[in-house]
Amino acid sequence: MKKQKSQEPDSLYFLKLVLYVILGSFWLKFSTPVPIGDFMLHAFPLGLPIGLIFAAHDHFQIDRKIEYATLVLVTIITFFLPAGIVV
Repeated sequence: MKKQKSQEPDSLYFLKLVLYVILGSFWLKFSTPVPIGDFMLHAFPLGLPIGLIFAAHDHFQIDRKIEYATLVLVTIITFFLPAGIVV
């Protein structure tokens, strides 16, 4: 007896991609840079670790690489945009 793989619907896959785009755009930006040793921290990608946790615990393991790539790409792009929470 063969075990059938469960297929992820297209709507759920699209919803997950939208979730990763939204999480990747969450930044915690500082009005004055925070010094950490010789390094100045201007912003912290708050949504990146949360998105990585979601992607690591995804039920469908096939699309994990695409989810990681989407999350990292959106995080890098939104660093240069006025997106985020300024503290």
